[in-house]
Amino acid sequence: MQNRTFVISRTDSIGDVMLTLPLTGLLKKKFPGCRIIFIGRRYTRAVVACCEYVDEFADWDEISAKDKGEQENVFRRFKADAILHVFPQREIASLAKRAGIPARIGTSHRLFHWWTCNRKVDFSRKNSELHEAQLNCKLLGPLGIKGDFPLGELADNYGFTRAKALPEKFSALIDKNKFNLILHPRSKGSAREWGLDNFSKLIERLPKDKAEVFVSGTKEEGETLRSLLEKHPGINDLTGKLSLEEFISFINACDGLVAASTGPLHIAAALGKKAVGLYAPMRPIHPGRWAPLGKSAGYLVLDKTCSDCKHNADCHCIREISAFAVLEKLGL
Repeated sequence: MQNRTFVISRTDSIGDVMLTLPLTGLLKKKFPGCRIIFIGRRYTRAVVACCEYVDEFADWDEISAKDKGEQENVFRRFKADAILHVFPQREIASLAKRAGIPARIGTSHRLFHWWTCNRKVDFSRKNSELHEAQLNCKLLGPLGIKGDFPLGELADNYGFTRAKALPEKFSALIDKNKFNLILHPRSKGSAREWGLDNFSKLIERLPKDKAEVFVSGTKEEGETLRSLLEKHPGINDLTGKLSLEEFISFINACDGLVAASTGPLHIAAALGKKAVGLYAPMRPIHPGRWAPLGKSAGYLVLDKTCSDCKHNADCHCIREISAFAVLEKLGL
């Protein structure tokens, strides 16, 4: 399999894609001459492009817009030896079978995999004690790569080394004499949020002579952050001002990031930044499953059982994490 082609399919969010990238490093180590194609959504292309182990990005939004015959032709042109369905998707699994990809690997816990996959791995994400990245690695078993890899080893296999140089108009904002810290308050509904009041308290406690503070988010998220930005006019507003590619470069130029369980948190962790994740103590969104992986990454979560806000996005369990605790975690 040294010169064979592997396809990894993960067509969901940025954070999920980030925690899938260690598979590419493990594959390259096991099969040094192999070619890796990553099928993802268009908005994750900039993330995958930063991974030195991925040889080609296949835009699922573009492929899915084609007629069925041309979709099959695209998959045939991959000339793949195996496909790993990390994010199970019926349409992609059926395509891979019709295109004749020899080894089609997926979890046995998806019914449609029983007639589309010929290598089924028996594991359940829902009740597992393993981290998401470790669960992803279960799909490498049929390729002879087995084991519950330590999280530190997975963090070493990101290959997230291709962040581009930051444009001068943004690099000029970086203060090389201070700790450049990004605060990312929103999560686009993917996680429980710490709350603007807590971010405000953190900003008030940050030593002004030691920290340069940036607030990030989309343009739409920026509109919901007006009160925070107006209350602290000395911080830098990045909302809606950077493309994803530029945002990755900006994170790479900074020293730390604070966020809930979001894509930017996992990007910062993979880049070796002081990434502090804020979590609710609740399955399946707890840090045991979704903690950031990186040499300088960490998280905060209350030592309690969170049940009364399980069906409420306004989670007081995460809001009870103190600004002092975050400050201490940052080392400021």
